[in-house]
Amino acid sequence: MTATLIDGKAFAAGLRAQIATQVQAMKAHRITPGLAVVLVGEDPASQVYVRSKGRMTREVGMNSYEHRLPPETSQQDLLALIDRLNADPAVNGILVQLPLPAHMDEAAVINSIDPAKDVDGFHILNAGRLATGQKAMVPCTPLGCLMLLRDHLGSLSGKNALVIGRSNIVGKPMAQLLLRDSATVTIAHSRTANLPDLCRQADILIAAVGRALFVKGDWIKPGATVIDVGINRTDDGLVGDVDFDAAKQVAGAITPVPGGVGPMTIACLLANTLTATARANGLPDPEGLTP
Repeated sequence: MTATLIDGKAFAAGLRAQIATQVQAMKAHRITPGLAVVLVGEDPASQVYVRSKGRMTREVGMNSYEHRLPPETSQQDLLALIDRLNADPAVNGILVQLPLPAHMDEAAVINSIDPAKDVDGFHILNAGRLATGQKAMVPCTPLGCLMLLRDHLGSLSGKNALVIGRSNIVGKPMAQLLLRDSATVTIAHSRTANLPDLCRQADILIAAVGRALFVKGDWIKPGATVIDVGINRTDDGLVGDVDFDAAKQVAGAITPVPGGVGPMTIACLLANTLTATARANGLPDPEGLTP
């Protein structure tokens, strides 16, 4: 048995095309979504991400505003910039690229963003709204995973889902989204006892633990759907949190790394920006872009 590959790159391309169409429809009403990305410092990976986000934002017809600040920027100056962006009606979405320099309080910076413009979905109000089933901005990577799962499986109701990882960025919001779709959800992590046995019971396995090839092939339930969120650099190149070569012999479907979840993250950032723009202008949520 060889697993079906879940092609996140192709799905994301279709999603961006859908977003571009809806952006054009908004422009007919003289509304142009605007995304502001703030980068503090010179982290090479962050610079690549910011360039990609800016290019794709412009490709779908949105306005892109990039703010690059030197690493010695004070937290007070960063918060002042965020205040200006919060007040700017041309800016519908604000993203502060993480990680921030060590002298900054990441939580304080994130929570200074207007929750309605928090297209990363990391603000404490959005996290609380998601946890209590209210309308929220949803973190991009879990939203992308949910879209891939729905596309492949249809209904998730009654499925046993295991999320390996408990971060605020992926693990916890992913579990909340799965619960919303009536899956039975377990959250595990690197210290969970009997983790291989838990994995073997999961119809849906989402690996977001940040350890290369952590999930072994013989941990996978035959026919399970495996979503690999991990991106780890090794001497052999980029690999996920799942031993892909072994897992694809057992799973029913699996995302590759690269080309799986990764492309969905930026596409869902654009989706969130469109959603934020619609809500700011009293329009219905864009179809198919929210949980």
